[in-house]
Amino acid sequence: MEQEQNPIECLLDETNSDPIILYDENDKAVKFEQVALIPFEDDLYALLKPIDKIDGVEDDEAVVFKFEEDESGAPILTVVIEDKLIDDVFKIYLDMVNEEKEKLEKNTDKSSEKKTKKTDKTKKSK
Repeated sequence: MEQEQNPIECLLDETNSDPIILYDENDKAVKFEQVALIPFEDDLYALLKPIDKIDGVEDDEAVVFKFEEDESGAPILTVVIEDKLIDDVFKIYLDMVNEEKEKLEKNTDKSSEKKTKKTDKTKKSK
């Protein structure tokens, strides 16, 4: 079920799996898939992969958005256009992905080790 609720609430909801719907400068709805939330230098950024085609964004690319506040203090998302900041946010994301992969590999190795030990014990008891 697609939502029409506040996109920021959707991004912060860990259980949300619906597309994030944002509106462009022409008030056209654009759907995104949430890739990650990245804290960086006291700010929060969202990596969003367009589901709908966006001019200038390739199919395998994501867009970096920054959580900010408008004049009234309401939360908004703004597109990050500074190359260095985009690179920094993506580096943090890649580091997070690599850490997660390492954790999974360690857990898989431990699981394999346990199975091997059990097999060894079974062989010895026969």
